[in-house]
Amino acid sequence: MSAFRKLKALALGQNTDLDLTAAQLQAASVPVTDAPCRGCADPCDEGHDEYPKFDVDRETEMLGSVKPYARQIVISSGKSDWVREVTDAKGSLAAYVHDLSSSGRLPKDQDPSKKDKHKGEHEDAHVAGIFDGANLIKNKRVTILNGSHRTIADDTHKETVLVFPDYTVVGEVDCSQAGAEQLWDHSVSPYVDLHAVPQASTSVRSWIIPYSCVILLCSHKRRDNRCAIAAPKLEHALTLALEREGWEVHTQLDDPSSHGPALEDLKGSPDEKRAAILAQLKGVDAEHADHKRALILYCSHIGGHKYAGNVIINTPRGASVWYGRVTPHEVDAIVKETIIGGRILPPLLRGGMSLSHPGHKTLNDW
Repeated sequence: MSAFRKLKALALGQNTDLDLTAAQLQAASVPVTDAPCRGCADPCDEGHDEYPKFDVDRETEMLGSVKPYARQIVISSGKSDWVREVTDAKGSLAAYVHDLSSSGRLPKDQDPSKKDKHKGEHEDAHVAGIFDGANLIKNKRVTILNGSHRTIADDTHKETVLVFPDYTVVGEVDCSQAGAEQLWDHSVSPYVDLHAVPQASTSVRSWIIPYSCVILLCSHKRRDNRCAIAAPKLEHALTLALEREGWEVHTQLDDPSSHGPALEDLKGSPDEKRAAILAQLKGVDAEHADHKRALILYCSHIGGHKYAGNVIINTPRGASVWYGRVTPHEVDAIVKETIIGGRILPPLLRGGMSLSHPGHKTLNDW
């Protein structure tokens, strides 16, 4: 099987030269590190969890395997496995939002002339699979995931939704067509500006996610058992590695209302409110937070299960790093080099959002 994939990669003209990949990323102003991904011997001599033997594509080019997207949402479910296609689950918030996304619906009261307003204002880095978080309208697509977090609402019919790259949590979202429309208009549509100041009149409430990073682990067994096997082992390894670095690790969302007022209740002019939102984002960032906390969640299918384990690291600055072929042996490097150091490990990179950061040495620089 691996020989066939090698031949396929050659036939398709894919780049499998990791030195060339690193050079391409550097040319696109993506901060990278040349640190080894695996810090232990092979076979491992440090007691890391091992996967049972399953087939992982280690031959074909992985960078570029992320499809273009503008925003990604993660909807509360309290589960670690779901129906094969979460957007096909009738009556679910995922299904309602998917219908809105597929129709290209503009937010309520949106000026149609804005539809192409930002065209050409930002150029994506010239690396396949890496997208500009400031160019939401160009990328358009919204990826819809279910997550393992439980809703923070007292009413279990109301969902709690994480929104990236905005790095917000939206609560009190009714699981209905009307609730999906309100969520879409509030913070999900690509035509809603990044870090837009929400209207106080809405019934939903949103906050900056109160963590220094959010790590998503695909655990979707009904799509591919490899992800279901990998996810709990990666969660365990990530928890140990982060705690060794002095971080606090959660696997359920802390109620954001305990950390301050909702964004809808901010006072001041629109410019002052936006400045307050950016200040909150910077305040939870690992470079500035006094107490560093990470949230690790399981999520539904993100594509590329042949590259299991699949990991997405989201940061307050709006970067989303998609890694594949991750085992517990690579976790220490991911924590030290990417989560703390703000640099990409090229051999693991599938793609991501806002990874091009000209004039900065790390993704964590503001």
